[in-house]
Amino acid sequence: MTRNSKSPPKPKQLRHWLLQDAKARFSELVRRVRSEGPQHVTVHGRDEVVVISAEEFRRLKGSQTGKALVAAMQTSPCRDIEIESRRGPMPVREVDL
Repeated sequence: MTRNSKSPPKPKQLRHWLLQDAKARFSELVRRVRSEGPQHVTVHGRDEVVVISAEEFRRLKGSQTGKALVAAMQTSPCRDIEIESRRGPMPVREVDL
């Protein structure tokens, strides 16, 4: 009889957490985010949040340069409309010195 030299498969790593488990084992949740990637937290059986690393968050968020806003405004069909300020002169009050 031959023995199988392969070790038994490891159980699938937990990537979904019940909210109460995530709260009770938060340090482990953070460690798994770092080592295994995003972790899902469920409430009443539905995914509610995904915990990701700060590095991944920065990558997804991108830098806040305003380029996306400028690009959206430049492609707007209303880009040729002139907008003028309608401010009138501000009243000045008398001050005794």
